[in-house]
Amino acid sequence: MLDIYYCSINIGGYDLHLASSEKGLVAIGIEEIEEQFIKDLKKDFSERSIILNEAANLPYIQQLTEFFQGNRKTFTAPLHLIGTKFQKQVWQALLKIPFGKVVSYKDIAVEIGNPKAMRAVGMANNKNRIPIIIPCHRVIGSNKKLVGYGGGLHIKERLLKLEGIEIVKEKVVN
Repeated sequence: MLDIYYCSINIGGYDLHLASSEKGLVAIGIEEIEEQFIKDLKKDFSERSIILNEAANLPYIQQLTEFFQGNRKTFTAPLHLIGTKFQKQVWQALLKIPFGKVVSYKDIAVEIGNPKAMRAVGMANNKNRIPIIIPCHRVIGSNKKLVGYGGGLHIKERLLKLEGIEIVKEKVVN
């Protein structure tokens, strides 16, 4: 069994919680209560030890810091994806969305070869435990409106603006 190492840190004005295993990053919590983040880790990884260890998360801290400083557009740190085959398929498609671009839920459904699975794509996005790095914030409604983000639309909007995307009244305009 792999241990899970977590830490809490403020990066780019966000309170973030990070968790990783020896295989890679397993979770990022954005602006959530640390106790809830740990509780969710214990639920997801019930047979593993959850250990406070900032050093184990330094590669992720460094890359996220560079992202929020505007010096990183892609992430290279390893990820340890935990989910269903469908969820992993959606998350792999999300990883292909370039910095500063947005796509619709329908676009992702088409990308994975299941054009009618828009709602299921939305649910897979909701289960994404590694936001920012797996950029579910770059997925918007077909009408260009900001919809569905676990951390709240205000965080989604802020992340998109960081990437240079213009938003007016919760709608992408560029």
